[in-house]
Amino acid sequence: MDIKTVATTPFLDQKPGTSGLRKLVSVFQKPHYLENFIQSIFNSIENYQGQTMILGGDGRYYNRQAIQIILKMAAANGVGRVKVGRSGILSTPATSCVIRKYDAFGGIVLSASHNPGGPDGDFGVKYNIANGGPAPEKVTTAIYECTKVIDQYKILAASDVDLDTLGETKLGDMAVEVIDSVADYKELMESLFDFYRIRELLTDGKFRMCIDSMHAVTGPYAHALFEERLGAPSGTVLNGTPLEDFGGGHPDPNLVYAHDLVEVLFGEDAPDFGAASDGDGDRNMILGRRFFVTPSDSLAVLAANATLVPGYRDGLTGIARSMPTSQAPDRVAAELGIDCYETPTGWKFFGNLLDADKATLCGEESFGTGSNHIREKDGLWAVLFWLNILAVKQQPVEQLMREHWQKYGRNYYSRHDYEAVDSDRANELISKLRAQIPDLQGKKFGNYEVEYSDDFSYTDPVDGSVSQNQGIRIGFTDGSRIVYRLSGTGTQGATLRIYLESYEPDSSKHDLDPQQSLAELIAIADEVAQVRTLTGMDKPTVIT
Repeated sequence: MDIKTVATTPFLDQKPGTSGLRKLVSVFQKPHYLENFIQSIFNSIENYQGQTMILGGDGRYYNRQAIQIILKMAAANGVGRVKVGRSGILSTPATSCVIRKYDAFGGIVLSASHNPGGPDGDFGVKYNIANGGPAPEKVTTAIYECTKVIDQYKILAASDVDLDTLGETKLGDMAVEVIDSVADYKELMESLFDFYRIRELLTDGKFRMCIDSMHAVTGPYAHALFEERLGAPSGTVLNGTPLEDFGGGHPDPNLVYAHDLVEVLFGEDAPDFGAASDGDGDRNMILGRRFFVTPSDSLAVLAANATLVPGYRDGLTGIARSMPTSQAPDRVAAELGIDCYETPTGWKFFGNLLDADKATLCGEESFGTGSNHIREKDGLWAVLFWLNILAVKQQPVEQLMREHWQKYGRNYYSRHDYEAVDSDRANELISKLRAQIPDLQGKKFGNYEVEYSDDFSYTDPVDGSVSQNQGIRIGFTDGSRIVYRLSGTGTQGATLRIYLESYEPDSSKHDLDPQQSLAELIAIADEVAQVRTLTGMDKPTVIT
């Protein structure tokens, strides 16, 4: 083998966030930038030599070039085999599925998830461990420490690998196996859901659905599952061809960026069910005819109806949700007599709970839902779960949701995002909020009185690890909440997220617009944090 050892110097901005390292494509294209980070992964892990690793991405710009570099570096560093998705495509949920199915040592996922793509867009690299989940903080911290001192990396001098043909080739001493991107994932879905019943629903001529893949990674998966396997008519999958720039769109499945789907579901002769997924396939948005289901409510409904689905017929061991997610799932857990765990934002925090069988279903307010079938959130899994429930209950989405509220009450909920805020301004806002924490308890703001305020800290119930400063919470005596946190998923400036929640048990008051219901809390959130003054922004960039 012709292994090259290349001298390099550290980049000081390679600290992984909640979902790996995300930067502009132009940053990753700098000489040695990607190579430094990949070598730091190898430098920070042990006993991977001769082992199998998984590699793939969401098809965004620079995906193919990055895969060729990583394959040659894996070969130079002694990896035994790499299974790579055909054409470099492998959704994040499918990557987790493949890692687990083949007992791989770990995997590298190339994605910036819901962030825009293209030459001027974003790129990302994330390392997943043997359980199929994102690397925990102790691993990402070790990777970061390596990036600060790296002085060389290894790469094999070799021709590029054919990524478009299934089969096995050699790259030096390492086997490269190009695998079908969809097959293993589809097999897993068939083991969890009643495909016969879902197929009946989709082919009875009465029920209509559409799913928007937003020109991102789930297109091939959605075509294979819904149109081919489950018999939905051709055209059910919208924007199903993955494109390097996502067709110029923003592959974030919410009411703002999935506006084409929203127009269809809220238009004349709307279908019965709609869904959208994001760049790498781990997020989902669920819609009924002229009806939007919040991610928090979606998790609660799946939990409440889980025993209708074959893979969850024996019930749930527990539920886990991220701290900013609404408390709707907590009420279902209480009814079922199981625990509901509150974790920091970031799917990696669910891994220990799932591995220890303390939780079966997990969810985040940021349109992510999943279960113990893999160790990532899973957009198409959530769609299939909803379809299975609808096939059994034979109800429209809105009726199902209203009956749920009738039983459990409604958690009015919204997230206000202020994107690309100047980082200094954003940090000043958070610092000033932290300074207020000791003095807020007992204060009154209009009809609301503060019961508690804190900066959320989480102690993992499995390994005892502690994660601090995970979001500032202000809780009121009626159960309402305001949460502030800076997101770690953007690449430019800072994103301030404000989460607002109030609980309404009275079913006669379940028809309000969430922004109307939360109007006083929205005003309090601005007053307490001086949001408009300190961000310089008059209104949120995105409201979901």
